[in-house]
Amino acid sequence: MVKERNSAVVATVVLVGLLVLHCKMVEAVTHVVGGESGWTYGVQTWPYKKKFKAGDTLVFNYSPKEHNVVSARKKEYDKCNPSYDSKVYNTGHDKIIVKKGENYFVSGFKGQCASGLKLFVHAE
Repeated sequence: MVKERNSAVVATVVLVGLLVLHCKMVEAVTHVVGGESGWTYGVQTWPYKKKFKAGDTLVFNYSPKEHNVVSARKKEYDKCNPSYDSKVYNTGHDKIIVKKGENYFVSGFKGQCASGLKLFVHAE
């Protein structure tokens, strides 16, 4: 009888854990960066008045012959100079999960970041 009760408690705890995990996953939202225009010049204003949460996905749509996406640190973002070890995305349909806090992205193609092809997103 005690063994059955312990098994029921364990099963209940596992079920509640799975439900909480599922709820967290359901909360994540997919955002298409730049909307219909995609990852292009002027995208810096796109996040205004939008709310982002850690775990949300940003989808960067662009022509890989014309652009790429580089995950950057604040200093690299400000100076448009990503470091050699920065993560580079170049598929033209990149899906990047945002982390809590500041998330910076720039184009790694010469001159594009300085011309406005960069993005900052703050996630709660």
